[in-house]
Amino acid sequence: MITTDILIIGAGPTGLFTVFEAGLLKLKCHLIDALPQPGGQCSEIYPKKPIYDIPAYPEILAGDLTDKLLEQCKQFEPGFTLGERAETIEKQEDGSFIVTTNKGTKHQAPVVAIAGGLGSFEPRKPLLENITEFEDNGVEYIIKDPEFYRDKKVVIAGGGDSALDWSIFLSDVASDVTLIHRRNEFRGHLDSVEKVQELKNKGKITLITPAEITAINGNEKVESVEVTKKGEEPIVVKTNHFIPLFGLSPKLGPIANWGLEIEKNAIKVDNSLDYQTNIPGIFAIGDVNTYPGKLKLILCGFHEATLMCQAAYKIINPGKRYVLKYTTVSGIDGFDGTRKEAPKAVVKAID
Repeated sequence: MITTDILIIGAGPTGLFTVFEAGLLKLKCHLIDALPQPGGQCSEIYPKKPIYDIPAYPEILAGDLTDKLLEQCKQFEPGFTLGERAETIEKQEDGSFIVTTNKGTKHQAPVVAIAGGLGSFEPRKPLLENITEFEDNGVEYIIKDPEFYRDKKVVIAGGGDSALDWSIFLSDVASDVTLIHRRNEFRGHLDSVEKVQELKNKGKITLITPAEITAINGNEKVESVEVTKKGEEPIVVKTNHFIPLFGLSPKLGPIANWGLEIEKNAIKVDNSLDYQTNIPGIFAIGDVNTYPGKLKLILCGFHEATLMCQAAYKIINPGKRYVLKYTTVSGIDGFDGTRKEAPKAVVKAID
């Protein structure tokens, strides 16, 4: 059983910033996320997409924002359960909650903060009749460990940043990489498009456009795919792995069955007080929540996380008064023993 002060469901930007704000209050956090790495959409869908409305950053790539948030909260030593989806929640007699994942991992905490962005993500699957037969047998929707594809033949389908970035990365890992997109134009970062073109010219990537995968062949495991260009006969491409990267579809998933008040696929919370749900001790922050005047912005999620942590402190420390101290005055004491504070002014006597 994993125990913590605040159990955060969702390791996107809002969830990661919650770790920092909770740490300032000496509260420990553990995060659950169905994705294999922290960062939510910023890491999985558009790591190279620039964001323009983060304070103090005129422009920052989504992946870099994740890295900065991880660096910021590292001193408070968060725990992570990644690649698992929060499945069930049970309230205990002492008021705490036990959350169990789809893989059976149990977590206990007096406060649960749902920071799942738009919900858990499910891959958008191509409409191929037998694709489910090959899932985990050559068909993968998310790349968890690039070394898994070492010296293998790989076919990637998609036209966004994820398809481009992984094609580039795997060109140095796999023995053969083929990228297929239904259009000639890609909607990914220009730098990535140019890099793919360069690798194609060097013979390190095979690029087939405009084309679509129309069939998967194999005996238990993927052995080849059929690629069809409009008006042409299908060609057979031998491969060990077919990776369709068409993005992820957000859904509340099992959280929708937790007895929370739901409105338009979002969790209703009290307006701007502490973002608590209709179940005391369970909060919802970031894009997953809704209230009058709600704006689905990362910076709004940061604000909601800050107020939520203040309310969580009162639940975890009943009767104990907390006096807000500015980090410019108090500094930051990390759980890892680090100490950050502004340099003290030196007072020198005048002769």
